[in-house]
Amino acid sequence: MQTVDFTTLIALCTELRQEWVPARLENVYQRDRHTISMSLRTLKKRGWLTLSWHPQAARLCIDDPPPRHPDTFTFSQQLRHQLSGLALVNIEAIAPWERSVDLQFANRPGDSVLWHVYLEVMGKYSNVILTTHRNQVITAAQQVGDKQSSVRSIQTGQPYEPPPSQSDAVPSLEEPMEDWHERLALVPGPLWRNLVKLYRGVSPVLARSLAARAGLEPTISTDMMSAAEWEAMHTAWQQWLHLLNQNEFQAGWQGAGYTVTGWGHYTPEDSVQRLVSQYYKQELTQQELTQCGHQLTQKLDGYLKKLYRKAADFQQRLQASEQSDELKQKADLLMAYQHQWQPGMTTIMLPDFETGAEISIPLDPTKNGIQNAQKLYKKHQKTKRSRTAVLPLLQEAEDEIRYLEQVDEAIARTLEQASDDNLAALYEIRDELIQQGYLNPDQQRQGSRDKPTNFYHYQSPSGFDILIGRNNRQNDELTFRLANDYDIWFHTQEIPGSHVLLRLPAGQVADDVDLQCAADLAAHYSRARQSEQAPVIYTAPKLVFKPKGAKPGMVIYKQETVIWGYPQKTAKYNSLHL
Repeated sequence: MQTVDFTTLIALCTELRQEWVPARLENVYQRDRHTISMSLRTLKKRGWLTLSWHPQAARLCIDDPPPRHPDTFTFSQQLRHQLSGLALVNIEAIAPWERSVDLQFANRPGDSVLWHVYLEVMGKYSNVILTTHRNQVITAAQQVGDKQSSVRSIQTGQPYEPPPSQSDAVPSLEEPMEDWHERLALVPGPLWRNLVKLYRGVSPVLARSLAARAGLEPTISTDMMSAAEWEAMHTAWQQWLHLLNQNEFQAGWQGAGYTVTGWGHYTPEDSVQRLVSQYYKQELTQQELTQCGHQLTQKLDGYLKKLYRKAADFQQRLQASEQSDELKQKADLLMAYQHQWQPGMTTIMLPDFETGAEISIPLDPTKNGIQNAQKLYKKHQKTKRSRTAVLPLLQEAEDEIRYLEQVDEAIARTLEQASDDNLAALYEIRDELIQQGYLNPDQQRQGSRDKPTNFYHYQSPSGFDILIGRNNRQNDELTFRLANDYDIWFHTQEIPGSHVLLRLPAGQVADDVDLQCAADLAAHYSRARQSEQAPVIYTAPKLVFKPKGAKPGMVIYKQETVIWGYPQKTAKYNSLHL
């Protein structure tokens, strides 16, 4: 994940000063344990300023409004109590070339500053600190005691001390090229790494960007560079410093990250705030999605392995019980031909009642013929009872396997793309697994969504809506609440997957291309997505039923029609967003 470096922070502060200073602070809301949002209002607009001390995504930017869940964090309550109604009158760096920003609050523009909110963007040491105008710490997002840091503590009531100054050289336009060259070339190493190690305010992303600006490979060793290459690199270095001095930033998307220098190939973005907001929203969603999905997948894998072993054991016991009729047949033969038994026999050959074929029957030499027959009768009854007991247990294990495979398939689909809907769908899956007893209640996600997540939404060739469930909650809602008598319900045959609903207006009939489209999507949103084709059934929603006691998403159906779905052909279908 790309971190907010010094150049990006300066670009953000410059844009904020231009558009949001001065502004009235109306509210403070804490989104999570690493992020607060401040509601700002100017004469022209209203927005939410995000301050984050996330260890990988610390930032300062105008962001989307926070959710409407109750805010129970103490830190935001303290900020709200002290700052509500005051004016944000300035945003400035605490010290040159340091990633620390001072947000100053007063009664109104032009008045003396009453409060400071310091945002320190320093990786895992990032922090947000509220102090009085005399720099006495009132509260901090992360309290730092003497045991945690021998260099700098941050405690309520103590005077605020800025982060320790770095020992690296300060970039300057006045530095002669000879001194700059000598510093970077003194200890040979990769160009980008030497830039990061020896100068303040230079991040790995910026160092690589500077090298690319000079037409060099970032990994080139400093002892292998020619005089012309050093000249090109120094020119790029000065262009960067001019950009900072003149505050001429160009925001844009570049590869998997972003740029604020406007160098190289990039897709322009009209606002640094929007760029940073969207980038970290996407990255943090992906991170959260991956972590949660990995945890759930690990849990499910453990349960499924146990269930597979249990089902295999039940199958073996059933196979053994299939010898029940054979045992009874041998016992009947012994009773019918008991006169052929002789003392000491360990085996006896007797003709089958129907075919006359000789059947070998093992005997216990310590028992007579009738006693051996009785022993076989008892074994027959035991295996018969075992079969009666094992069959429902096997069915229960197979039903649970089908359910967990369905859940596993839903998790795999949510991990394909980072989005708010997929993340919410994944948390709904987690909540479902908690309700079903597969996870501990303490793994419940904090908070809830303001509204249900959206279904996957497509349009058939004839313009009909096709809705697809993201998880079992949506599957049940789609099938048993949303579907009407005119719709058509689809699902892969005996393969875990989503419920699919082809929605038809009253009096309309689906063409073959519409049915094929829905079948292809049902195959794609199933465990058969990598196959060339998969069997898909469709029927009327009123012919789909949930058995009593069935788990979420589990249904039975009747009067179905089978059609082949082609999961690899779904790219041509029109995906929509509700």
